[in-house]
Amino acid sequence: MPSPAPGEVLLKVSFCGVCRTDLHILDGDLDRPKPSLVPGHQIVGEVVAAGVGAGRFEAGARVGVPWLGWTCGRCRPCREGRENLCLEARFTGYDRDGGFAEHVVADERFCFPLPAGLPGEHAAPLLCAGLIGYRALRLAGDAESLGVYGFGAAAHIVTQVARHQGRRVFAFVRPGRHASERFAREMGAVWAGGSDRSAPEPLDAAIIFAPAGELVPAALRAVAPGGVVVCGGIHMSDIPSFPYRILWGERTVRSVANLTRRDGEELLALAPQIPIRTETTLYPLERAQRALEDLRHGRFMGAAVLDCRPGRPRPG
Repeated sequence: MPSPAPGEVLLKVSFCGVCRTDLHILDGDLDRPKPSLVPGHQIVGEVVAAGVGAGRFEAGARVGVPWLGWTCGRCRPCREGRENLCLEARFTGYDRDGGFAEHVVADERFCFPLPAGLPGEHAAPLLCAGLIGYRALRLAGDAESLGVYGFGAAAHIVTQVARHQGRRVFAFVRPGRHASERFAREMGAVWAGGSDRSAPEPLDAAIIFAPAGELVPAALRAVAPGGVVVCGGIHMSDIPSFPYRILWGERTVRSVANLTRRDGEELLALAPQIPIRTETTLYPLERAQRALEDLRHGRFMGAAVLDCRPGRPRPG
């Protein structure tokens, strides 16, 4: 049982989303996790105790814990409101133990109160997939026509936000995945097809969620002059060389790094208004490895979520 340090809260974990970043850590793509790490950074839990000086939440409060787990508050990015780029940042499920567990401790400053009426199973994917998608959408600017490459947890959430904002979404999925095309249309995409296909019209912007560097040149070819390509993953395979002419015309390639607390507050306030519908596949905590492998091989639509509640039915 972990003990909360000053400024921290102890949470009884209810649900924890399973993220491709967890796979990158497991596979060694991100190579400096803490020893004996407990993964998981899309945590929904109930406050059961507080450390010295932690008074933000009462016992029993339901909160969410995201990837960004601590920042210094002193470095230049922190002072300028860019805490997602903090030089000493610590991350949940990477530098700090995460939510693939029945209990976890978290810095109370980086916990979000969750909207009433939002089931924990459906709140969990918002805490990373939703937040990274939301930040990527912001960095895509005021694009009216938006390409989304890789239609998984983040894409199915950001598509709903984009549609709510009056944008048109064009979904690019792994070639031959017709079920993914249908899923994208169900979530509000106006067009869906394989990533090996050309967009039906020039796009204002594109967001790449799949960790495949070869999609960057494809997305650049899809966007019109002045368009932006946003890379939404924490890890991506190497981007192949490409001719300058597909970048020319004031096109931009940029990445998204982490999140800010402002992102979380805005998205969680917006979620009930849309309302955002998260498509989830639930696994008991004991089957976390199965959830990770199903994510790796694309065996479900939307997001995987672990049910970490004590006393829940155990797998047979």
